[in-house]
Amino acid sequence: MIVVRCSEDNYIYDIHSLVKAFYPAEEVKAFREGEKELNSDDGLPEFYVYMGVNEIKIQVFDRSNDITSNREMTSGAVNISDRVSYKNELKRCLYSILSEVTGKQLPWGSLTGIRPTKIAMNKISEGMSDEDVLTYMKDTYFCSDAKAILAVNIAHYEKRILSEIDYDNGYSLYIGIPFCPSTCLYCSFTSYPIAMYEKIVDEYLGALKKEIDYVAENMSDKVLDTVYIGGGTPTTLTAEQLEELISYLKSKINLENIKEFTVEAGRADSITEQKLEVLYRMGVTRISVNPQTMNEETLRIIGRKATAAATVEAYKLARKVGFDNINMDLIVGLPNESIDDVSDTLKRVKELAPDSITVHSLAIKRASRLAQVIDEMGYETINNSDDIMTLAQDVASDLGMSPYYLYRQKNMSGNFENVGYATEGKAGIYNILIMEEVQSIVALGAGTVTKRVYGDGRIERCDNVKDVTLYISKIDEMIDRKRELFKD
Repeated sequence: MIVVRCSEDNYIYDIHSLVKAFYPAEEVKAFREGEKELNSDDGLPEFYVYMGVNEIKIQVFDRSNDITSNREMTSGAVNISDRVSYKNELKRCLYSILSEVTGKQLPWGSLTGIRPTKIAMNKISEGMSDEDVLTYMKDTYFCSDAKAILAVNIAHYEKRILSEIDYDNGYSLYIGIPFCPSTCLYCSFTSYPIAMYEKIVDEYLGALKKEIDYVAENMSDKVLDTVYIGGGTPTTLTAEQLEELISYLKSKINLENIKEFTVEAGRADSITEQKLEVLYRMGVTRISVNPQTMNEETLRIIGRKATAAATVEAYKLARKVGFDNINMDLIVGLPNESIDDVSDTLKRVKELAPDSITVHSLAIKRASRLAQVIDEMGYETINNSDDIMTLAQDVASDLGMSPYYLYRQKNMSGNFENVGYATEGKAGIYNILIMEEVQSIVALGAGTVTKRVYGDGRIERCDNVKDVTLYISKIDEMIDRKRELFKD
């Protein structure tokens, strides 16, 4: 365990996140001085963060080999009333001393937030040149050249896509299907095994229909830009249930002018030709067929029962049915996977030539079973690197794809990112909207979160309960929450 004592409560979350990024295999405890009596484990450093009105000071106490050696980093003049500048300087100081102690540099530098492209987007919108944005990101956050360039390129792509979106008069719709064939090792989403819940799926669809009725009644003066049915795994529903749900949606809400209708078909063991035909006939324009990896041993470890061959077959079925916008999700950094394993997966995906791929750096969520497995197997089994991320980028480029959206999560392997790559005209518009938070998204189903974006950029949220049976029994309350959120 690594202990971080802070003179103030402010910015403890940011401090914890940055220390954890340098020490991903260690437990990190950050707290205000005097609240607890803890010490770092033998051989691990202990940190003290002093946040003064005009000065920031970081001290490191290294007790390895029973020898105490101190390091110290002091900021230049700072103004505590300027929260943004103060936090940036605090993180620069902390990053600098962490880098000195560990001998490491992080690809995103001191950035711990999930939306680096938002920084680049804001600076571009303020009229800053690309060169100045790159300099700003490197000087302010110590981003690497490659990541700063990636953020700027994606910001321009997103800006082009978003120029066609009416923020004030438009909205997007998310429908969550919280069922899966089984729960993957790394998953922390709201997900329930379909075999245990299939008897209440029709009741769940009934509750969704009530929420659709609310949307039809209360958003009738708004333009619907995108629809995204995700999960879970939406194709755990039967073909008849999928048709019932989408038919009801189309009977209540005008979908004729939407820019994108995505269904996350997801796992090959839930995909059939009949289901794909229903989705295609009902007007779905974009689907995902997600292998995560093509390595059979890894699939076994993470609990994906479908083989790589089954994923290939599902993909070919989707092409046969007529889909011309297919995404494939991949995860890099999975347990025991080497760069050769990732290279083999990318080679097989390249042969299929999907229209977009989303490359996820494995995020180790405390709520997932993966965290426990890594404790047992050892963190060194998680392998992610610049070489792996570059390899994925090169394969995407070979397929004629450009990076179009990016986000980060806590505890990502290698402190990297998730990137979506797409061929021209096939970018996932909903993905951009949910990351940039510039348009209201009405979310239906158990465990979903609705966001209302106001004209001044302010965002308010309301959530649906995660438990499926509770969601069904409290559906009127879920609708009332939305009604309250969107009342004028």
